[in-house]
Amino acid sequence: MPLSPPSFPNTMSTSHIQSTVAGHAGLITLDRARALNALSLPMIRSLTTTLRAWRDDPDVRVIGIRGMHRDAASGAEWPFGAFCAGGDIRFFHQAALAGNPELEDFFTEEYTLNHLLHRYPKPVIAFMDGIVMGGGMGIAQGARMRIATERTKMAMPETNIGLFPDVGGGYFLGRCPGHIGEYLALTGHMLGGAQAVQAGLADGVLPADRQRDLWDSLHTLARPDPHSVRAWVGPHLQSGLGAPIAPAGAIERFFNLPTVTAIVHALEAAAAQDSWARDTAAALRQRSPLMLHVALEQVRRGRHLDIAEDLRMERDLVRHSFHPAHLGRSGATTDTVEGIRALAVDKDHRPRWNPARIEDVTPEMVTPFFSSPWPAHAHPLRDLV
Repeated sequence: MPLSPPSFPNTMSTSHIQSTVAGHAGLITLDRARALNALSLPMIRSLTTTLRAWRDDPDVRVIGIRGMHRDAASGAEWPFGAFCAGGDIRFFHQAALAGNPELEDFFTEEYTLNHLLHRYPKPVIAFMDGIVMGGGMGIAQGARMRIATERTKMAMPETNIGLFPDVGGGYFLGRCPGHIGEYLALTGHMLGGAQAVQAGLADGVLPADRQRDLWDSLHTLARPDPHSVRAWVGPHLQSGLGAPIAPAGAIERFFNLPTVTAIVHALEAAAAQDSWARDTAAALRQRSPLMLHVALEQVRRGRHLDIAEDLRMERDLVRHSFHPAHLGRSGATTDTVEGIRALAVDKDHRPRWNPARIEDVTPEMVTPFFSSPWPAHAHPLRDLV
């Protein structure tokens, strides 16, 4: 029987976000377990409001963020077991087809939240248990301490829905060792907790059954400054190597190549003798060819940008993803709306990508994604620094 969450005074619950202050700790629980805590616009707004209030509150000195889990068989819900599966992609689909302006608001406000976390002046600890994908990565990767568990399932799978790894993905994937970032961005490969540490996307692994004790004791920190929080959390974490992300040298051999076409052709050339190469090539052939090319360029540009610059680039990219005017497409004819349809709406898993083949994507299709549709003074994220 799962334990009920501890009861703290003055706990507030708004828009699937629980927040409370205990001692000097601000505690946030993403509470939309039925949707794996997928982020809605009201959730993003509630998170932003809470974090801004605590940023300016001298009594709050450390922040903890976790998710809620729902047992499929019993329907029971309890903390931990799932962090956040990303943004609400069904909303994306509906809003894109209806021309709902809240779609623009969603990404502007989500990326503003991502920036707030990356620049947050107080230590934030993310308990990355269970699913950590898409928008969940955008929250977790901005944290000062990123705690994984043996149950962590981490990925940026956006190319599978005709999108790119956003929420700062160019920034944090671009800073993974070697060319791991390109591999994760293109394939959407799922990492376990120890693998997330190897990729530089987690600071350590905490046994899942010890999360509650650590969470419940956050309010007891006598000196919750960044140095003392890291020193206090560190001894609880494991840094075991775990299974390798890929066979030795494989990622560097293929994902340092200059183009998606070169990567896939090299993988396919090696496929007869290399099962990893064969499976990786097959996975890439299932993704949006157009967005594979966009994602590769995004990560390689993001490697040299700060977080504000990267998020502005990604805001441009997401606008073009839903409104690729240079391709003469909109609504259901875009790869993004089509990819979401195939995965989450009709669930036929047969997206009709355009172009259909990786080899048919040209630089003229990709380069305009990186031209901002707004002048600098009117950019939705112009105030980020």
